[in-house]
Order: sequence, then structure tokens, then C-alpha cells
Amino acid sequence: MSVAGTWNTVVKSPMGDQSGTLTVVVDGDTFTGQMAGGMGTMDVAEGKVAGNTLTWKMNMVVPMPMTLDCEATVDGDTITGAVNAGAFGAMPLSGTRA
Repeated sequence: MSVAGTWNTVVKSPMGDQSGTLTVVVDGDTFTGQMAGGMGTMDVAEGKVAGNTLTWKMNMVVPMPMTLDCEATVDGDTITGAVNAGAFGAMPLSGTRA
């Protein structure tokens, strides 16, 4: 099954659960898309696809400027992974296909 699609996600952050919608548009072994949620919308940067694993970066602006390093694995209609927020550590990400 493709990793492409729209994912309803939750990131367990120090500020509480952050719900969002991750869109993944695959082009070979790369992907583009965005994460939209309560803190605004962030574009996917440097999106890479390796089998059923996605890695990407996002430039967060709110509540503070920071580059997030993300990795997630797709298993059917579920996605699990982590968002690494530098000094704040890794935050679990989970979700389901929309």
C-alpha cells in the first residue's frame, strides 16, 4: 500500500497533544506535502521515501522558530513515528489514513 495520502495525526508534545493533518504527495523516492494543525501549516522539506518509511523536515514558527526532524513508518492505514524538536527531544507521532 502506498505511503501517499492524507493522514490524521497526533503529536504528543510538551504542550499537550497536537492534532494535525499530514499530506504526503510521493514522486519516486521523494515527497512533498504539509502538516496543518492548531499551530498553523508547515511545509514538508527534504521529504524522502524508503519503502514504507518517510523522513522529512519542517520549519516551525509558532510558538518558537525551530527545525523539526521527522520520521514515520506507514503500516497499511496507520502511521507511527517521531518528531525530533532539538533540545525538547523526540515527540511520538501517530495517526490513521483519512
